[in-house]
Amino acid sequence: MPIRWRILSIAALNSAVVIVLAALIWNGANVLGSARDDVRQVRKSDEILALLESQTSRLQDLIHRYINQPSPELFAEILHLREAVLGTLTTRASADPMLSGSVDELEHVTGRFLDGFGELRTVQATITKTYEEQVLAPAKDMAGLYSIIEGATGHRDALIWPSLGKSREAFTAMLVAINAYHLSLETASAEEARRNADTIEKTIPVMSDLAENDLQRMALARLKERTVALRQGMDKLSEELANRGDILRNTIDATQAEAIGAIDDLSSKMREREQKAQETFDRTLADISRRVLSIAVIFLGIILSAGVLIALSIRLPLQQIMTAMRAIMLGDYDREVLGTTARDEVGAMARAVEVFRQNAIAKRRTEDELRSSKEKAESALLELNAAQQNLIDAERLAALGGLVAGVAHEVNNPIGISLTVASSFARRTEMFEAELKSGGGLRRSQLEEFVRSSRDAAEQLVANLHRAGELIQSFKQVAVDRSHADRRQFSLGEATDQIIASLRPVLKRAPIALTLDVPEGLIIDGYPGSYGQILTNLFLNAVNHAFVDGRSGTISISARARGHEDIEINFVDDGAGMTPDVQRQAFDPFFTTRRNEGGTGLGLHIVYNLVTQQLGGRMMLESRVGQGTTFRIIMPRVAKGIAEGGSDTSENLADGNTQWPNRTMSST
Repeated sequence: MPIRWRILSIAALNSAVVIVLAALIWNGANVLGSARDDVRQVRKSDEILALLESQTSRLQDLIHRYINQPSPELFAEILHLREAVLGTLTTRASADPMLSGSVDELEHVTGRFLDGFGELRTVQATITKTYEEQVLAPAKDMAGLYSIIEGATGHRDALIWPSLGKSREAFTAMLVAINAYHLSLETASAEEARRNADTIEKTIPVMSDLAENDLQRMALARLKERTVALRQGMDKLSEELANRGDILRNTIDATQAEAIGAIDDLSSKMREREQKAQETFDRTLADISRRVLSIAVIFLGIILSAGVLIALSIRLPLQQIMTAMRAIMLGDYDREVLGTTARDEVGAMARAVEVFRQNAIAKRRTEDELRSSKEKAESALLELNAAQQNLIDAERLAALGGLVAGVAHEVNNPIGISLTVASSFARRTEMFEAELKSGGGLRRSQLEEFVRSSRDAAEQLVANLHRAGELIQSFKQVAVDRSHADRRQFSLGEATDQIIASLRPVLKRAPIALTLDVPEGLIIDGYPGSYGQILTNLFLNAVNHAFVDGRSGTISISARARGHEDIEINFVDDGAGMTPDVQRQAFDPFFTTRRNEGGTGLGLHIVYNLVTQQLGGRMMLESRVGQGTTFRIIMPRVAKGIAEGGSDTSENLADGNTQWPNRTMSST
């Protein structure tokens, strides 16, 4: 039997008892006085019930207004009216002899009504948070991404522009529809928002196919992710709004209706009592007293027996459901829910709890899979960043190693000549000493010959050792600048001469002419090691790529003042040049046209980072196929960056998230 019929049967028994006992009592000797008091008390009780009905109706109306337009004044009025309702129940109703038996029921209904308001406030806070974090936040990101895509589109005639305009219009319409749905809960607005989201998702692949550069493609990929996030936020917002509506209907409105129904039932009973009092006004009490006792005992036994049986039939299944829910909350999802086969309301609750348990099992499995995937992705990203930093360090060490090998080869010539001259001079000295000790006499011509040969040997030794000293000094300065990122003032001309001196061995192995035009007096407050790294990488890049297969040519390095604050450096070669595709990727990490010959693709990437980040300058590339390449560097006299050992640059290079400034390239 359904629970409602069980409860109604108890209510019917109670009503029967009340009616019979009232009829017997009102027929007693004190029928008149009792009836008069009863009528008066019934009227007082009706006044209390009317007040409760008015207060609960007012409270329901205030809650609806607060949900639609939250304000501190409405919330304060709700709390004040809540205390008034509870005060009416605890003071006036509990003191009323006719209502005191129903106060617990009214307090229970009213308590559920007020608890529903607290739950409704929690849901409303969740809706606001979802709207701000999962709807407005992705929408703001999408607006920024649209601006990035428009900024990366060079002109209005681009192929991507029509699709971009359509997608942007759909985005604007979607925001309007979402706001309308959030405020008015109109289903049409929600459907319109979803249609516009579908339009955006359909235009993203079209725009990706028409994208002209990597920045647009990266922004479109991010736009797709944020569109998915916004759609998910819309779905979640719809669910929470639906949940709020359910709470309003099932907890607030239904509980208020239940309270009014209970009040109406009590009012009906009060009127029935008054009517019975009038009908039994003239009956005697003696005969009714005996009947009251017998009937009361009989009905009390029946009611107690029926109440115990009905209570057990409800209480035991509910305890089983509570035990199952407690196990689910503690994470024990293996315990089955009992009572799912019952056909009453408790069985429906048990089946709902079983569905909740199955959903919790599925959610835990999904969370475990997501956690595992996230850990794998983070591990792969860390390994990739470490590999990138190792390649950059290896490129720098390889350049310094090549510099050491070249200087060692260059120093070997004057040192070898000096060793030969010193050995010859030693043998000549031994021969001269032997002639002195022979006692045969020493002619003037022999002495003059010895002095002349000694002078020649000394001059050759001084010249070659001086040459070796210059090379070693240049290498020492360049090596110190490369290995130490100390900031100091240095002459651009002197630093250029020292770096070119260390690169002379490379020029001797290739038919390349080098011209320098760096005037004296150009003083820079910056990092000479970084400048040496830039010049060396540009030089080796030109030798390896512009003059391949022994091709002859010229490399020109020039510098000039550019106003009072900047210096312009031009590195020009008349080699093979670059195609437009190569130019667009020249400064990208790991891009090389000679990967099969050992190229790493990090040389120009390191140059670009040093110029734009550490020295605070700008770098431009101009090239034509077959007509050579020009690298134009404009950097301040006082460097604006920080040393490579500093936290900002090193961390950016290490984590691979360096934000590169715009670079200018031109080709025809």
